[in-house]
Amino acid sequence: MINLISDTVTKPTQEMLSYMMQATVGDDVFRQDPSINTLEERMAKMFGKEAALFCPSGTMTNQIAIQMHTKALDELICDHYSHVFQYETGGYAFNAGIAVNPLVGTYGKITADQIEKAIKQDYDWLPTSSLVVLENSCNKGGGTYYTLSEIAPISALCKQKEISLHLDGARLFNVLVETSESTEEVGKHFDSISICLSKGLGAPVGSVLIGTKLDIKRARKFRKVMGGGMRQAGYLAAACLYALDHNIARLKEDNNRAKDLANHISKLSYVTDIKPVMTNIVIFELDTIKATDMVSYLAQNNINASAFGEYAVRFVTHMEIDDAMVEQVKNVMDNFSA
Repeated sequence: MINLISDTVTKPTQEMLSYMMQATVGDDVFRQDPSINTLEERMAKMFGKEAALFCPSGTMTNQIAIQMHTKALDELICDHYSHVFQYETGGYAFNAGIAVNPLVGTYGKITADQIEKAIKQDYDWLPTSSLVVLENSCNKGGGTYYTLSEIAPISALCKQKEISLHLDGARLFNVLVETSESTEEVGKHFDSISICLSKGLGAPVGSVLIGTKLDIKRARKFRKVMGGGMRQAGYLAAACLYALDHNIARLKEDNNRAKDLANHISKLSYVTDIKPVMTNIVIFELDTIKATDMVSYLAQNNINASAFGEYAVRFVTHMEIDDAMVEQVKNVMDNFSA
């Protein structure tokens, strides 16, 4: 099976598994797991922040960040394609008791001008705009990304308006291998950052929330009440450390394979549109062919993909997809007939 359904499907390599089994562990709820402590310290330092918190998932790190930066009757501002709006079960309302103001950006990206116009005035009948969330890269936008030059005016606006700025950086390293921007420069612009290590970086489980010491101290309480306080989870943290050491640079290969696929798919007669492919995600629109029909055809040819709308299909490349598999996908797509 050529599994293009997501980059979350990656499994640990033998080398990663061996590294995991050698981990020194303890009870993380008591902050006594050396491997987790090492990961948190490393990730905080990498982004120029004071502290970090290891969590089971990116949804949890995002939801904790929302609770850190808001209170009931506030609102967060984000693009309407954002993961925190689309794919976290309305957690902003359930966990934090806040509203969301989703803006229509360009392939998942919003601007400082849009945000400024969206900030609510201080009236009793309006929620308080207290948080902006950016997603980099933007999954539903097709893996598009913000550069630092695009982030800087948003960061400046948030500081001016005393609004917190959170980065959902689930696939941030896929972005940084393209832009060559530094983690330290990224960190300067955000109050908190969520990094997922279980996607293209290949760890089996784990995301890290990065911020100030005070925020992360509060974050630990939110993690605990959400059931995210883990015990000897250092084995998982070790996988994340291995991923940081060995799997960042190779993300460029995933991005290149996605671009290669997109270039081929865009020329097919039954494909009407394709979102700009900037990282490892390919989202393409079909003419009169239902996405479910295309996904079924692909499955019959040992290719796993996801319907991403009535007529849209998504491919995601990752470390378990090689050049030969890409060529096989091209051949299967070429041979499709409605």
